[in-house]
Amino acid sequence: MADLDKLVEQLSELTVIEAAELVKKLEEKWGVSAAAPVAVAAVGPGAGNGGGAAAEAVEEKTEFDVIIKDAGPKKIEVIKTIRQLTNLGLKEAKDLAETAGGKVLEAVSKEAANDAKAKLEAAGAVIEIA
Repeated sequence: MADLDKLVEQLSELTVIEAAELVKKLEEKWGVSAAAPVAVAAVGPGAGNGGGAAAEAVEEKTEFDVIIKDAGPKKIEVIKTIRQLTNLGLKEAKDLAETAGGKVLEAVSKEAANDAKAKLEAAGAVIEIA
């Protein structure tokens, strides 16, 4: 095995042009491209705006909606679970269970949304948290 410290020292002495040439040769030899990871890194947070502005603008989401996609085969169980979570009447809960894209809960914490999702999925529903 090559002496890695010696290799690192030799690579550190390369000029930018030599390093670019080395990348091209390695890409040809190994059949890979280093362009994709570089492009992804350039699109990351703060790219093109001087750094911290994007990081400050992006806040962690604190409110979530629990959306029913499909009541599944056990619709009665799903309706009961909706009633427990929302205090809706039987008709309203039934209508909500039969409405794909209907919001069971709105603007709840992540924990409450995940709890509701777990209960509704246990009852047979297909749920999305947005």
